[in-house]
Amino acid sequence: MEPDQTPSIEAGRALEAILLVADQPVEPALLAQVLDLEPRRVEELCAALGARCEEEKRGFVLARVAGGYRFQTAPDLSGHVERFVLEGQSSRLSAAALETLAIVAYKQPISRAQASAIRGVNVDGVMRTLQQRGYITEVGRDPGPGQALLFGTSTTFLEWLGLDSLADLPPLAEFVPGPEVVEALEVGLQWDDGGLAVDDERRRSSTL
Repeated sequence: MEPDQTPSIEAGRALEAILLVADQPVEPALLAQVLDLEPRRVEELCAALGARCEEEKRGFVLARVAGGYRFQTAPDLSGHVERFVLEGQSSRLSAAALETLAIVAYKQPISRAQASAIRGVNVDGVMRTLQQRGYITEVGRDPGPGQALLFGTSTTFLEWLGLDSLADLPPLAEFVPGPEVVEALEVGLQWDDGGLAVDDERRRSSTL
């Protein structure tokens, strides 16, 4: 072993130890401070450690999420991990909670009333659940009348989805139907003077 390699090896081992005990992503600036290294050197060590985990096909990877680094399970092993974590538990979010969380993620900052208007139902209870689980948090108040509380997603939300920032959310356009689909839906839901949808009337006529 070359003498000048020793500091790098020790720094790499120290980096692994810190990330192993961290319960949330550790920012590069904090790692640099603790390890007494330049931030650039920390980024290099993290890149090398991440590459080594992949090359050795470990059960975990080094991921950059929520602005920091953390160890997390390898994506291809998610099925095994999910069965272990959810065995005998019912901790999954309901469809209503997931829909509301998506609205907050893409429309933040947003008030309860605004989220309710988008979903078409009262979301106060769902919002409280999401806040208790740490996925959303209060981010301010609406300057308008009433000064309603405004909510946004939290760092826990980014960790949960494995995102480094909100900019990594998939574009909303990917989930919006194209104009031809919208047009087809509009045609299918047209109402005549008798109060029957056009397509419904056609189907009834065809069965006579």
